[in-house]
Formats: sequence, structure tokens, C-alpha cells
Amino acid sequence: MKKAAIAKIIVDVVMTPALLFLMGYQLWGETAHEWAGAGMLVLFLVHHILNRGWYKNLFKGRFTPMRVCHICVDILLLIAMLAQMYSGIAMSRHVFAFLPIDTGMALARRLHILGAYWGFLLMSVHLGLHWNLFLGLAKRKTGRWRPSKVRRLVLLLIGLLIAAYGAFVFIDRDFPTYLFLQSEFVFLDYGEPIWSFYLDYISLMGLWVFLAHCLFKGLRKLGGSRKAAKGKERL
Repeated sequence: MKKAAIAKIIVDVVMTPALLFLMGYQLWGETAHEWAGAGMLVLFLVHHILNRGWYKNLFKGRFTPMRVCHICVDILLLIAMLAQMYSGIAMSRHVFAFLPIDTGMALARRLHILGAYWGFLLMSVHLGLHWNLFLGLAKRKTGRWRPSKVRRLVLLLIGLLIAAYGAFVFIDRDFPTYLFLQSEFVFLDYGEPIWSFYLDYISLMGLWVFLAHCLFKGLRKLGGSRKAAKGKERL
């Protein structure tokens, strides 16, 4: 595997726990949250530098349903991350406190809530759409191992259980309220155990990874059926 591809994977893998860390603001405190946010900003920039070819080829080639889905998710995620990072810098009291930003705090707070919750959801969807890449890497490391029907069924049941609990967490933690900014203040439970918080958020991430992976497989089948139909027309 090329060094650039390895670097991309490492950056993406590091960004995932960094995002989970950032969602737990009340667990780690304001200073740690800001430094983690600054680290995420660096990772975000590196990620886009490594994937600059995406911008060069954005308007080239065929726009299949799969590709359109990827582009929409990536653009929305980019907007969410930019909103989150701008607002984080504007509200900073530690890392970026030297910057002369004294106005627009109300707007920055709203953007931070929207960027955080939409960013978490969209990054989970982004991971799900690329889940086949991680499965492919796992196959390379383990050889030509293919799970039996029983193992595949067990893995599917585990995925469904995680997704079901993630759906419960989505409602229980009022995610729709923050996604649509029905409240400008986020309820934070400072006494919640760390394991409980991350069990919920990992399951919530699992929900969107699972749904996006199912969407990926559906779009791939749709693309395959269209190719087959075109092939028959030519015949």
C-alpha cells in the first residue's frame, strides 16, 4: 500500500476518537476540549490536503447515484466542520484567546451546536459509506478469510442490536432538538460516568454507520442493475 493511502487511513482513524472525545465536553473540561478541537482542526486540514484530488476530479466522470450520495454527504460534512471550527475559534477562551474576536458570540454558539451535532452524524454516515474500505483492509490482513453464513448472521444481529440501541440513544439524548436548533442550550450531565456516555455515543455512531453501509450496498446494487440494463439494450 502506498504511503499516501496509509497516511489517509491513519488520519481518518485518529479523527474518529477525536470526534468522540470532543462530544464529551462535560467529561474533560473546557481547556482539554479546546486543545482537542485545535488538534481536530489540524487533522481536518491534513485530511483535505491528502484528499485534494477529490476537488480536482469533482466535476469529472459520470454522476452515478453512488457518487452523488458521496458528494452530497462530503459537502455537507465540510460545511458542518467549517461551522464548528469557526465558532470554536470565535468562542475560544484558551487556545485562540489571543485573537481579537469580541462580537458574534450568540451566532457562534448556534453554529457550534449545529456543527457539532450535524458533524457527528455526517461523519458517521461518511464512515458508513466507506465501510467497505475498512472491510477490504481487514481481509488483506487476515488473508482470503470469508465468514460462514452463521458468522455473517451473528455479525448482522450484532449490527442490528447496536443500531437499535443507537436509535434509542438518538431519541433519549434529544439529538433532533439540537440538530434543528430547537434549543440553544445543550443539556450536559456532569455527573455521568465516562463509560455510559461513550457506550451511548459509540452506539449512536454505529447506528449511522450501519444505515449508511446499507445505503451504500443498495446504491451499488442500483448501479449494477442499471449497467446490466444498458448492456441488454446494446445487445
